Amino acid sequence: MPKNIAEKSVEFAVPLKGIPETAVIQSNLPVYNAEQRDEKIANIKRLLKRENAVLVAHYYTNEDLQIIAEETGGVVSDSLEMARFGNNHPATTLIVAGVRFMGETAKILSPEKRVLMPTLEATCSLDLGCPAKEFSEFCDQYPNHEVVVYANTSAEVKARADWVVTSSIALKVVAHLMDQGKKILWAPDKHLGHYIQKVTGAEMVLWQGACIVHEEFKARGLGELIEKHPDAGILVHPESPAAVIDIADVVGSTTTLIKAAKELPHKEFIVATDNRIFYKMKQEAPGKIFIEAPTAGEGATCKSCAHCPWMAMNGLHNLEAVLESGLKSGENEIFVDEEIRQKAFRSTSRMLEFVAH
Repeated sequence: MPKNIAEKSVEFAVPLKGIPETAVIQSNLPVYNAEQRDEKIANIKRLLKRENAVLVAHYYTNEDLQIIAEETGGVVSDSLEMARFGNNHPATTLIVAGVRFMGETAKILSPEKRVLMPTLEATCSLDLGCPAKEFSEFCDQYPNHEVVVYANTSAEVKARADWVVTSSIALKVVAHLMDQGKKILWAPDKHLGHYIQKVTGAEMVLWQGACIVHEEFKARGLGELIEKHPDAGILVHPESPAAVIDIADVVGSTTTLIKAAKELPHKEFIVATDNRIFYKMKQEAPGKIFIEAPTAGEGATCKSCAHCPWMAMNGLHNLEAVLESGLKSGENEIFVDEEIRQKAFRSTSRMLEFVAH
């Protein structure tokens, strides 16, 4: 770490309870044969058109949802492009397949549109681990710091922030603030925060949150896998622990990792992020082999096993259901208090304005 970093890493983490295991979530999902699957997909496409709705899906969602989004004029992307696409698209209804903060972000930016999700149970450990009240009290301790929060947070936390960023622009925004002589309070992901500190040398106070998927990747297991695949490229999301990041050939957002898979000459890649990204990687880089980074190793529990349990809750069954009944009943619709939305809009729209320039 550069000597000019004045690191203030606070030991503050909100204990998380009742985290679902991905395998349990998946075992409770409906199973369809090929004919049933095709019928579901065809019906969902018909309903999207009928309701003037567009599907906005994250790279970590089920492959079938990604296919539907692509084939109906929607988008499959990272959280930054999801926000931008939903804001710019003329559809009056946005169906957001992902986790709750993504739906809230869409509503913050597009209050005039209806925003629904296949399930409102799909949340995020980073969001859960950064409650608005505790976070606001934490910010009050550092009144001279610019508050920069990751997009993986609630509308209330965004309302308390000066900036909202995604992993694709976090480094650039922090460098921009450094040029202005700003001290930074960062939340909630400690691993991404440490990575930003290391690269930029920024003076930062860090909230101690973590993604349950990326935190399970283990450097020891990754090293052993590299021995078996010595010519593989190593692609790592910066929500991963520092010891895993240190091994990477490329560190970056989901979009950055997909781009690297396409452009780098390697025939094999070991990938340390949610394994549902493999659909898009294989699409962009056909013929290449993608290997899941190990979550095994000393101290591993593998609750997620490289796939977010909340992302796994999104499926054909509840996507069809929200289109058939949710639009009429309001079930699974995202609402954000208007006062909170206006405050969160300021920090969130800054993100899009920064990218635009």
